[in-house]
Amino acid sequence: RMGKRRCVPPLEPKLAAGCCGVKKPKLSGSGTHSHGNQATTVPGSSSGPLQNHQHTDGNNGRENISDLTLGPGSSPITRMNPTSGALSPLTRPNGTANSTKNLVVTAEMCCYCFDVLYCHLYGFPQPRLPRFTNDPYPLFVTWKTGRDKRLRGCIGTFSAMNLHSGLREYTLTSALKDSRFPPLTREELPKLFCSVSLLTNFEDASDYLDWEVGIHGIRIEFINEKGVKRTATYLPEVAKEQDWDQIQTIDSLLRKGGFKAPITNDFRKTIKLTRYRSEKVTISYAEYMASRQHCFQNGTLHAPPLYNHYS
Repeated sequence: RMGKRRCVPPLEPKLAAGCCGVKKPKLSGSGTHSHGNQATTVPGSSSGPLQNHQHTDGNNGRENISDLTLGPGSSPITRMNPTSGALSPLTRPNGTANSTKNLVVTAEMCCYCFDVLYCHLYGFPQPRLPRFTNDPYPLFVTWKTGRDKRLRGCIGTFSAMNLHSGLREYTLTSALKDSRFPPLTREELPKLFCSVSLLTNFEDASDYLDWEVGIHGIRIEFINEKGVKRTATYLPEVAKEQDWDQIQTIDSLLRKGGFKAPITNDFRKTIKLTRYRSEKVTISYAEYMASRQHCFQNGTLHAPPLYNHYS
């Protein structure tokens, strides 16, 4: 049964949320596996879901979310257009909602994140605002590094933010303030991959099983054994990548949210679940440099992007 749909989550106090990109072992199905990553109570509130999330470890006012890498059946990878040097547009995969519409997320958003990080690391003024849409969306910025694309930082928000300011803010927050990692450095730039994820189609599920693995991201709210309200979330690709079924995913989220008591089916029925979808695009630093080659002087990496690029 379809849940009640809403375009974006209800507005609530802004909190950051993070992504725990470490591969986890399969759950046993017993509901007793614990990952030790805790979600946090909404400050100053006894009700309402945690809207903004930062993928970090520990009880530091931020909620953990797992690796943002899309699995099979996800959006196609952005490719360079060899004739223009531009990043070709993405189309929505077959079999998903609104298949006749283009994705809102674009590779240019990742390029802008690289611009922001590059200018920050080299001490240049921040680039001018980009030309892509400035509509508000919940969003995440993820940094990965190396051939194996190890997570290097991932932070975002479940509160809808205007994309220009939201991407600028979470570019630097995810690159420099993810508590699991040291801040990114200039030397790491050439090995980086940047992903931008926009969250859409939020729906109130009818129960804790009213969602599909590999299709929906889920955010749960529950009352822990101490009577405290907690939240936790996984993006759409996480359960499929970990090869979890619905029960294993729910139980993992409960443990991540700090629930330590035995998990029973009756307790699962008390969970309030919100499901959502995600649009995501990823580019490498090499693709970014190719798209910006006319913006750098004499091929050196020590010149900032030309600010008239966003005229």
